[in-house]
Amino acid sequence: MEESHRQKKIGGILQVDLVDVLQGAATKGGMRGIIISVSKVSVTADLSLAKVYLSIFPNKEAAELLVGIRSNTALIRHELAQRTRHQLRRMPNLEFYIDDSLEYIERIDKSLRGEENPIRDADLLDKRKKK
Repeated sequence: MEESHRQKKIGGILQVDLVDVLQGAATKGGMRGIIISVSKVSVTADLSLAKVYLSIFPNKEAAELLVGIRSNTALIRHELAQRTRHQLRRMPNLEFYIDDSLEYIERIDKSLRGEENPIRDADLLDKRKKK
């Protein structure tokens, strides 16, 4: 189902403010060289839940950072509520996910260029890996 205009607008507001909050927290926390971007915020129809998709560079830090972000969801939600108090009546609950679409696109691009051919090397496909 497609998002309504209101859902998109609230998602955009949250996306802009989340970038400031997360990047500021990473900088204050002493994490230099880490870039956190919010690639998409999807808000449910009843505006009670916002799914936040994060793109974190470098990728090897992503899983550890996601655990830290999820454990501080209440603080992040409170900070967002303070920033958006004149725009939103209620702050939706936040769920954070890693956006790995760039890695997926890169794998497809390598396959198309012939660098990694999943037909010749079956180990490249996750489904074909022998356990």
